Amino acid sequence: MTSSTVSRRRFLGGAAAAPAAFSGAESAPYVHPRKVLLWENTRKEFREALEEGRLKAIILPTGSTEQHNEHLAMIQDTASAMLLARLAALRLYPQVMVATPVPVGISPYWMDRKGTLTLRQETFLAVVYEICESLKTHGVRAILILNGHGGNEAPLKQSLPEFRRKLGIRLEAHSYWEAYPPEFARKHLSTGRIPGHAAEFETSFALAAFPERVRWEGVDYAKAKPRLGIKDPASARQDEQFAREARLGTAAKGELLIATALDWLLERLRVLIAEAER
Repeated sequence: MTSSTVSRRRFLGGAAAAPAAFSGAESAPYVHPRKVLLWENTRKEFREALEEGRLKAIILPTGSTEQHNEHLAMIQDTASAMLLARLAALRLYPQVMVATPVPVGISPYWMDRKGTLTLRQETFLAVVYEICESLKTHGVRAILILNGHGGNEAPLKQSLPEFRRKLGIRLEAHSYWEAYPPEFARKHLSTGRIPGHAAEFETSFALAAFPERVRWEGVDYAKAKPRLGIKDPASARQDEQFAREARLGTAAKGELLIATALDWLLERLRVLIAEAER
């Protein structure tokens, strides 16, 4: 086992195990990860968390199941949003819980890459809205939609005013890469590019969080290129560029990306909870 592997396990394992793992606290109570996942709770546990006022907000992760070049698993966007949501909920336990994610998003532009799943925009937005409506019906008063897929971003932002008007609760929608200002990208990534589809940014994130989903073995882009079937020449050029840039990804960069996004998400949640309690 390499020292970098040990470092990654400590980084992510510590964050998952204790809400105060990044706070410098000398001792933090262990919280079983299932406690912050709505689908792992019983109806009794969820009901009592609401009735007793312990549960203040829900994170709803949204992502995609789509191609991520030759080397990354197709669940990348959903997995990234889920990781950050779970870490944040553990840090703020018992105030925050994570709802079942929406794992398929709006990805029609990738349909010439094999394996991609896509929803129509109206279908995706209806699913997101009805999940939020379900939570509101049960008494949830604050929801943060945490998005991990670029194709979902604009439709979510555009729909937010209508969702708020209909639901009458505190509701926010953010893509997790909002955590990184341009100067951060220029300083910490060789390409200076965030997000960059399946390139340095996402590959670094995956190497830190779930390295088993980064599979370089047998990847030969030049050999695969004639069989990719990418119809748009500009998109084909970008796909090849991002494949090269992915090799710049490192676990160390990913750890910094995760820690930075987690701090940003925690602040968004604290503001959301405070506003909901006014």
